[in-house]
Amino acid sequence: MTSFADREKEFEARFRHEQEFRFRVTARRNRLLGTWAAQKMGLTGAEVEAYVKGVVASGCAPGGDRHVIDKITGDLAARGHAITRAQVKFELEHFADRAKQQVMKE
Repeated sequence: MTSFADREKEFEARFRHEQEFRFRVTARRNRLLGTWAAQKMGLTGAEVEAYVKGVVASGCAPGGDRHVIDKITGDLAARGHAITRAQVKFELEHFADRAKQQVMKE
């Protein structure tokens, strides 16, 4: 029979694993979204990588999704693309599914 301490350790390990999984999925999702936006803006090479890093970093701040959506929407608008927050949010959700599948395959 398992003791309470064993069950507590198991719960903590599962919680830690779930948090790490969510972090990896979110980072991958933001990376995919940043790559998508960079392509729409016509960025190439090192510009894409730098832009993607900026998108991923903006997701690490409190209110992460809001910051990511605002950044992408503003950057695309600055480059002359008429895009709404709702459209960017749709893409964010689309890439969340893809990111989850990719992380699960790792």
